[in-house]
Amino acid sequence: MEEDFVDAPEDCTIKEVAPALIALHPLNKSVVVAVGPELRIFDLVANCPIACQDNKDGRSHVDSIRSICFHREGELFASAGDDKLVKIWNADSWHCTKTICSEKRVSAVCFSWDSQFLIFADKFGAVWVTTTINADNLNCKTDKAKPLLAHCCSIITGLEISPCGRLIATADRDFKIRVSIFPKNPLGGAHEIQSFCLGHRNFVSCISFLGGQADCKELLVSGGGDATVCLWNFMTGQLLDTLEIGAVVSLTLPKICLKVMVGLSSYTDKVDNRTSSAVTDLSVSSDGSVVAVAIERFYGVLLLSCSLQSRKLVLLEKVGLPENFMPTSLAFDNSFCHLWMVTGAAEVVRPDSINAVESDAQGSVVATSAITCVRVIGLAHVGSDNLLKSTVLEDFAVPGGDKLLKTLQGDRIDTEAAMAAAEAANTALRNLLIKREYSTEIRENRKKKRNDKKIKNRT
Repeated sequence: MEEDFVDAPEDCTIKEVAPALIALHPLNKSVVVAVGPELRIFDLVANCPIACQDNKDGRSHVDSIRSICFHREGELFASAGDDKLVKIWNADSWHCTKTICSEKRVSAVCFSWDSQFLIFADKFGAVWVTTTINADNLNCKTDKAKPLLAHCCSIITGLEISPCGRLIATADRDFKIRVSIFPKNPLGGAHEIQSFCLGHRNFVSCISFLGGQADCKELLVSGGGDATVCLWNFMTGQLLDTLEIGAVVSLTLPKICLKVMVGLSSYTDKVDNRTSSAVTDLSVSSDGSVVAVAIERFYGVLLLSCSLQSRKLVLLEKVGLPENFMPTSLAFDNSFCHLWMVTGAAEVVRPDSINAVESDAQGSVVATSAITCVRVIGLAHVGSDNLLKSTVLEDFAVPGGDKLLKTLQGDRIDTEAAMAAAEAANTALRNLLIKREYSTEIRENRKKKRNDKKIKNRT
């Protein structure tokens, strides 16, 4: 459940850090980076940047974007986040075709397999569905999203439609993954549960199905705050294999000094006492054979294979990245030639929740800093054994070259700042999702400071 507690005076501001995200067009036509409220888009075919346009007011979002995705055929793109807006974009013209207002901040978004519906989840644990057709085209006065399903007051961290299009998987911070039947008429709700995938010992941070529509493998992979990658049979909920991150990579030891953010423009040394690192993102190749894994405090990515015979996760390669690059988001291209990565974050400053009631909160939100850095790994199968070979591409060899990097990264790149921003974003994510235990006294004291109670008393 989303919790906002205010201990400061009423005129204080709240600073939040959101990680940079990346998404690739299924036909490799474009690449999108989201950082803070900003969408940075580059056309890989025309080799030029693209400016997205909202048909109503000419702007995109006004607060941090938390989730982005393309439809599987690439005709639509969706973005959503902390401004409680869910936007659907035409991925050719990059005009916003529809905007949906959510009751809570949005944490995840995806399209139905046939692109007729958009599904999004909020930080209160509810999953909603709406049509992708603009309400104006339906001659409707209102076009509100309908409830699809819900987790019990737990932040939804992952949302995916299965390759066959008949199932929907949702993950949350309470360690569980739910697989539900996606109905033919989702506007009526999804009431039938196929399975629960239970086995993580901490929050589930990301999930992804393996395989395509023609070769549905009944496999789902997940990463979590317990420093594990798990492989599941999503039809039965059976845990098939678990990869312990600490067993395959040497993570930064606890109780060392890390560069962390004090605002995105300065750094300070801080002792880190954590004993494990969360999996922050997963990306699965189009054929489901390779899984790329981003890990908190690991400057690189893991490439895993999934054996269809033994149904085991096997480490293929640990790819170290230069300049201490720690990805916050990953995306394979559909041709399985490149793995795209972004690191960085944006710091967003907003008024406290009480003052926001009396003012234009959305107009008052300001992205004070947005730092990103993009890297690409080239992939190729070589030799008689068809072994996978990876190469971290130099900037000139990246598709789109310097023009693309300037669009997605900005004019000036500070790799140390991007690394610190990524660390700050990962820390913010962990602080949001980690389950805390409170004594009765502390719990009662926190209840007295709840924002909704303060707002109610002022009205």
